[in-house]
Amino acid sequence: MRFRTRAFLYCFVPFALLLAGSFWTIQRLVQSTVRDGLRTSLRENHEAVARLRSRSGLQSSRFLKVAGENAALKAGVQLLLEYPANVEARQTVEDQLRDLCERMGFDLLMVSGLPPPGGAPGKPLAGVIRVSGRVEPLSTRSTERAGVLPGGLSLLNGVAYQIASVPVDQAGEDMALLSVGAVFSLSEFVTPTVLLRDGRVLESSLGGAGFREVESVLGNCSPAAECEVRIRGANYLSLPIRNASLGGGYELRSLQNLDSAVAPVRRVLTRVFASVAFGAMLAALVFSMASAGTIVRPIAQVVEHLKQAGMTGDLVQFSVSLSPVREIQGLTESFNRAAASIREGRENLNHAYVEFVESLASALDARDRYTAGHSHRVSEFSRALAREMGLPHEIVERVRIGALLHDIGKIGIADSVLQNPGKLSLAEFAIIRKHPEIGRRILEGVEGFGPYLPAVELHHENWDGTGYPHGQSGKTTPIDARIIHVTDAYDAMTSDRPYRRGMPPEDAVGILRTCAGTQFDPEIVRVFAGMSGDCRKEADITEMKTMEAA
Repeated sequence: MRFRTRAFLYCFVPFALLLAGSFWTIQRLVQSTVRDGLRTSLRENHEAVARLRSRSGLQSSRFLKVAGENAALKAGVQLLLEYPANVEARQTVEDQLRDLCERMGFDLLMVSGLPPPGGAPGKPLAGVIRVSGRVEPLSTRSTERAGVLPGGLSLLNGVAYQIASVPVDQAGEDMALLSVGAVFSLSEFVTPTVLLRDGRVLESSLGGAGFREVESVLGNCSPAAECEVRIRGANYLSLPIRNASLGGGYELRSLQNLDSAVAPVRRVLTRVFASVAFGAMLAALVFSMASAGTIVRPIAQVVEHLKQAGMTGDLVQFSVSLSPVREIQGLTESFNRAAASIREGRENLNHAYVEFVESLASALDARDRYTAGHSHRVSEFSRALAREMGLPHEIVERVRIGALLHDIGKIGIADSVLQNPGKLSLAEFAIIRKHPEIGRRILEGVEGFGPYLPAVELHHENWDGTGYPHGQSGKTTPIDARIIHVTDAYDAMTSDRPYRRGMPPEDAVGILRTCAGTQFDPEIVRVFAGMSGDCRKEADITEMKTMEAA
């Protein structure tokens, strides 16, 4: 993976994860807040229902008291208590109850004996019940089997009734109980509600789910405790309705669909967060790409710079303003210091090379007093000529040092041949012609002399290809060797030898012109001939000062 991509991911991915984590956290907080709101709303609803039921109970109790004071009813109840098996007495009480039931709109009216100690229901004596809009006598056997309590909730013939009772007294003494019942309906609850008795569902207003399914789910909830259940793939909050006095193992639980309650808030939150997230992610994307570019660009420049340095061997310093990043600036400053140290070491090494080359040239010249100073003169002539040709400083220096070393191969030539005062034989001349290759072999094993090998090996190659050692022609021979070839010949012609006197510079230049285009590069000869005598004289003076200093 590219460094730029990695840098982008390091900047962008943490932000994206932080944004996703923030959305998840906010969503959980919203859901928790909605749940708390639902709990509060359900409790308030339960309390409101309880207050309504309480007011209804108070009204029913007032009606009961009025009914309980009915003289005809009291007389009938007293007669029925004296003769419980008398059918006419029971019918008289039923007629009184039917009349009260029709006038007051009750669903159930019943007279029963006083309950025994321990809370068990009293024995039913007579009663009426509303069935399909008609008031009919109530079977005392069915009420006895159902165990209708004097208060709370009772199940009679498969129908739940809310029961309230008042005593019927005679001369200040209670003789029976008058109970009124209203059909218990879950429709008064605004949320789905379940009626249970001993964990079994008796009635449910939750649509789409059967009683068995609701029973199995609510069976995991502790009695009278809040819980969350899952019904038909939806999450519900179930709260017990604690304000309903039911008794007899009855329990009312409300169910609120959490998903439907949270869904509107979640949709709004998702839309808002999606808009914010899109803007934030876009900004993060742009910022991450810009940050990655700010980091990667200068590092890429450093890497590219190092690659170029590896190819050229030259460490060029960076600009301090390469990057505004402090660490990148520190890196470039460290690199610049290292580059400066390397350049200084290289300059010292080059200086040592030059001194070594000059020592070699001096050692070579010391072998023959007639050729003493030849290498230094050729070096100065060559440097002056290279400057006159407008060559760069680096090439001028390369030519100068190459000229110092151009005859280094003569170290391997025997003195009997090298210092022969007479004319050389063909065999001796063949030996002399080997000095360029000997010089190359001497220097190529020394690191740092590589740039000067062409000047040492090829300075006797002629323009027309008749030279040695390889017979190269024209510009195939490097410029260093072609320059030294001209200046070497000029110094040889103007220097004294055992077998002749040196010729005047003008004559030597004339010979160079004659041989231009055959032995020498004509352009180099033209420039050398055009150099004033003062320039060549200056080269001679520089060479003499160098020799004196040595």
